[in-house]
Amino acid sequence: MTKLFLFSFLLLGTLFCANAQDLLVYQSKNLPKPDTVWVFKPKNYQDQHKLPLIYLLHGYSGNYKQWHGIMDAQKYADEYGFIIVCPDGLYNSWYINSPAKKDWQYETFFFDDLFPDIKKKYKVDEQKVFISGLSMGGHGALSLFIKRPDLFASAGSTSGGVKLRDFSAKYGLSDLLGNPKKEDEIWDTYSVVPNIHKLKEANKPFIFDCGSQDFFYTYNNELKQRCDEINLKATYISQPGAHNRTYWKKSIKQQFDFFKDILTK
Repeated sequence: MTKLFLFSFLLLGTLFCANAQDLLVYQSKNLPKPDTVWVFKPKNYQDQHKLPLIYLLHGYSGNYKQWHGIMDAQKYADEYGFIIVCPDGLYNSWYINSPAKKDWQYETFFFDDLFPDIKKKYKVDEQKVFISGLSMGGHGALSLFIKRPDLFASAGSTSGGVKLRDFSAKYGLSDLLGNPKKEDEIWDTYSVVPNIHKLKEANKPFIFDCGSQDFFYTYNNELKQRCDEINLKATYISQPGAHNRTYWKKSIKQQFDFFKDILTK
């Protein structure tokens, strides 16, 4: 049973738009601690019947506030007309179901707890749901898209950690996966690159990008190669930039434009 606490202060004050933002806290059996989720509604929310929605997943060591600090989520909600949902990835969950920790089942939390509750509480057009993220969140967004492409119109990743094996000793990954050896096949089981072929039948467009000075750049190039080999509807943007907020501020606009373009087709 998942308990939801909705803090209805609506974040009033000089920094927030009244009635435009909600802070939700989920207490779930699938997570070791409560998950805080920040929801941004566009200024015309009350006048609309249903709206597109996007989940934005933060990076390793970040939290639900990270995306708003990068790109002003309320401004994006207003300009693009999207409901924006920023969940907390609990520092280093990688948005996966851990095979080693029974209380770290983030994928199950997302699909069984968060996704249906957001759909119930807000004016969501179920045919226009998107997901994206940065770094760890880029991995999470594409992983969740691979698992349930039927739930999303499209997905994105910026600076995504899309291949985990070469980072087995970093970012809490080994602990999440049960401390396997680097050559263990479990690294492929939980990585995006080896599983991207599963999107072949879905036949849906998606976007990913990475800066040429980013330590994940090589792996995103490999992902592009895999997508090309099986003719996926993948848009890859390779551009100058490093693994930092300056790059993400630029790239997230490109992704919002990509998603907005899908809505017009």
